[in-house]
Amino acid sequence: MVKHQPLQVYEKQVFVSFVTGIYGCRWKRYQRSQDDSSRWECTWFIILCSSFLLLLFWAYFWLVAQNDFNEFNWSVYNRSGEWRDETIPILASTTVGFSYITFLLILALFHISLGQQLNLFWVHKIGVLATLLTTISGVVSVDDIWGDEWDILLVSLQSTAPFLHIGALATVTAFSWLVAGYVVRRERSNFQVLVLLIYVIILLAVYLAPLTFTCPCIMDRHSLRPRPDIIGRRGAPMLAPENTMVSFNRALQQGASSLEADVTISVDGVPFLMRDRTLRRTTDVTKVFPARQFDDAALFNWTEIRSLNAGQWFLESDPYWTVETLTAKERGKIGTQTVCSLVEMLRLASRANSSALLNVRKPPPEHPRSRSWFMDTLWAVQKAGISHKRVRTVTWTPDTDRGRVRGLQQTTTEKLSLEEIRQRGITSLTLHYSKASHRDIQEYLTNNVSVTVYPVNEPWLYSLLWCSGVPSVSSDAPQVLRKVPYPIWLMSQYAYGFIWIASDLVSIAIVIGIFCFQKWRLSGMQTYNPEQIMLSAVGRRTSRDVNIMKEKLIFSELDNGLSSTEELSLYPENGYARYSHGGH
Repeated sequence: MVKHQPLQVYEKQVFVSFVTGIYGCRWKRYQRSQDDSSRWECTWFIILCSSFLLLLFWAYFWLVAQNDFNEFNWSVYNRSGEWRDETIPILASTTVGFSYITFLLILALFHISLGQQLNLFWVHKIGVLATLLTTISGVVSVDDIWGDEWDILLVSLQSTAPFLHIGALATVTAFSWLVAGYVVRRERSNFQVLVLLIYVIILLAVYLAPLTFTCPCIMDRHSLRPRPDIIGRRGAPMLAPENTMVSFNRALQQGASSLEADVTISVDGVPFLMRDRTLRRTTDVTKVFPARQFDDAALFNWTEIRSLNAGQWFLESDPYWTVETLTAKERGKIGTQTVCSLVEMLRLASRANSSALLNVRKPPPEHPRSRSWFMDTLWAVQKAGISHKRVRTVTWTPDTDRGRVRGLQQTTTEKLSLEEIRQRGITSLTLHYSKASHRDIQEYLTNNVSVTVYPVNEPWLYSLLWCSGVPSVSSDAPQVLRKVPYPIWLMSQYAYGFIWIASDLVSIAIVIGIFCFQKWRLSGMQTYNPEQIMLSAVGRRTSRDVNIMKEKLIFSELDNGLSSTEELSLYPENGYARYSHGGH
């Protein structure tokens, strides 16, 4: 007597095995399930989505913050006292974390699309949690060290918003497949209604988002103002040591129309160029005057300052990863640079028929020139032989001292009203890009107030300010901006309106089509588990599809085994195998 046990019939599901294997380490078919995911796994899916959104925000922030990487490293240096490119480990960890979380999220969405139960592997749970906590700690640290930089997000949206809108529109449209597959199921629940309502609200928000956009480059191309002049901020510090003669020469070679420098007064009244409070970062003061390396740079006399090397640090630290592009001759010239005096820089500007923007730092109270620093600055301008009209000064001093620098054009980094500008006798403004809104720029220019925006190192920001009508920008990278002959993108209001409306209409049509298709597809589908097809069902099939299904019989012998006369016969007409004994 033999038992006949029909077995399950399987088709290979390589893709499903790949998805469930990597996401939940469920490589075998019997490990998978099409039951609803548990609340615990749904919670982990929410954590995964939250991690993705946070990392997307974090990655976008660092993408647009490339404009200010030098400012970030300088902020870290002022806290730690050591100059390092801190952006490298941040960018590396962000890239790895974002790629990892994105890959897991894609696998999770495939689980939902294929009807598989979510079951994130415990190793991935640790990885997701570690990535999330690391990103949160990074956000908190940046907010503490570099909190003002968050403003660049709003500024960048003036340039990227139209393109981000298209991406968001494509994403929410694609998600309609998952939403429709869940909502149109036969089972009805309040949660389905809630999901549909949330999706519709998000969809409408994305459709109407362009109403909130302020994009200066959406304009008539005939209204575009002339190309903004480029001011070499500390020369061309990406190509040569900042505030040195070779750096200013490189800036002029790269098309800079003006030069900007940071001015400090030595203890014997000589104005020289130095950005930092001390000499540690950009000179070899630690070797020449080790006991005075933390002293204020203004407390050195000019002879001592001139004896320092101001170029070797650039070759050793390679702050912008550009040293490899330099020739041997250029490296040799950089390696012998000394601290530059204000007179030398102004004479170079005069010979090049360019102007100068000076950031003058008032000496500390104990400095012997603390009350005559303005006369020292004016003396340097006169000695250089440059016209006073071509020199603008930004003084880090109260208004009571500002008026002492007579004969020079006055500018300020403060954002002032037109009335305050007239009262103070200021002829121009030098504003950080986060303070220079499109509306303010237009108002200043209408009232004949010149505006210079700093720092502008990336083509997208330069293009944005160009569309805003800014007459000049201060840049650490004149070699980059000179390659921008026209705004990166420029579009008329009519053209953008057409693209916006057309994109929304296409999205609406696709969403409606997906919902109708899902309704049609699921309405004729019977509820069954495709991985549990019995051989008895095969016998009732009349099509030739049964030929692709394999049969296997498990024999359970009740006696002592099979004899040589036992026979096995197969009756394909009913799909069952019959076992017969030769002796019957």
